[in-house]
Amino acid sequence: MRILTRYVLREYAIPLCYCLAGFISIYVLFELFGSFARLAESDLPFMTIVEYFCAYLAPFFEWLAPAALMLAALYTMWNFCRHSELIAMRANGVSFLAIARPILAVAVLMSGLVLFVNEWYVPRRAQWAKQLRGEKFDLAKMEKADNMVFRNVRDCRTWTIGSVVTPDAEHLAEVRVTVDRPGGARRLCVTAPKADYLDGEWWFRDAEVQHYDINGAEIATPTPELDSLSLRTFPEFRERPGDFLSQNRDWAYNSIRDRLRYLRANRGLSVELRRKYAYDTWAKVLSPLACIIITLFSIPAGVATGRQSVFKGILGALGLFFSFYGVVIACMVCANEGWLNPVVAAFLPYVTFLVLGVRAFNKQR
Repeated sequence: MRILTRYVLREYAIPLCYCLAGFISIYVLFELFGSFARLAESDLPFMTIVEYFCAYLAPFFEWLAPAALMLAALYTMWNFCRHSELIAMRANGVSFLAIARPILAVAVLMSGLVLFVNEWYVPRRAQWAKQLRGEKFDLAKMEKADNMVFRNVRDCRTWTIGSVVTPDAEHLAEVRVTVDRPGGARRLCVTAPKADYLDGEWWFRDAEVQHYDINGAEIATPTPELDSLSLRTFPEFRERPGDFLSQNRDWAYNSIRDRLRYLRANRGLSVELRRKYAYDTWAKVLSPLACIIITLFSIPAGVATGRQSVFKGILGALGLFFSFYGVVIACMVCANEGWLNPVVAAFLPYVTFLVLGVRAFNKQR
């Protein structure tokens, strides 16, 4: 790594860490104001409290990261201009792109971190934090989720689950599965005290199976030997444990993969709901790009701050920052109301501001 690259990276990393720490501290303090008394009474282990705050903050990270990157880029470039370091670098034949490359590299890495948090951490832990807060930080009530319902509209199956024994939903208790015919008449009903997901199949213990004719009237079982088994599997039940969790989890906490699978399995959703879910899915796909886009127009704004006016650079960067998210919200409304195609509405702000950011960056070159 070149000396100049290490220097720029160090000068940028310090304010970036300060900004991230400051934003996170603000969110933690606001949460403590409302929950400190309950946390103190709960006697939760210290690491559980830390885990709670990490899970509580995780859904907000996709907005905190771009804001921290913007302020850090503004400060770094302003500092370089204030001490005439930028002029010295350019006078020695160093291109503007070489100077800004470490900052852009950090923005790309931060985009990857946002994607990781959105896709892996938030779906696993954010709902847990919300439920823990709803139960007033009583960890004992968090050991199992009760009365979960999952509807597979495509295959006409409904699962009613008394309790989820394990957090991954691979072991269930008090399970009832009803299977209907396409016309709506009942075809099958399976009730079992326990169901386990093993090797890609659901195994039911001591299951009671009821069969129905085409009119929905109960009939004698056509497979008495099979239905009398104490342990049996139903290959036609193709639901996965993650499907139960994603449908009973807040939609905002679902990963992109869970959202796409839900949309494929529930083609009977209303037009309005399908538009909303389609836009939310594509917006979640594109959200990590905000780190790169905001960094692209923050770098030239920081140069303008040092060369021309502090207020001009800062106000310009803040104006673009809020304009970007304002356009994102406006496109969301247009997609939900049906005025714009959900995919177009999701891509429009990101493509527009990416072009503006690249253009502003190239002007400094």
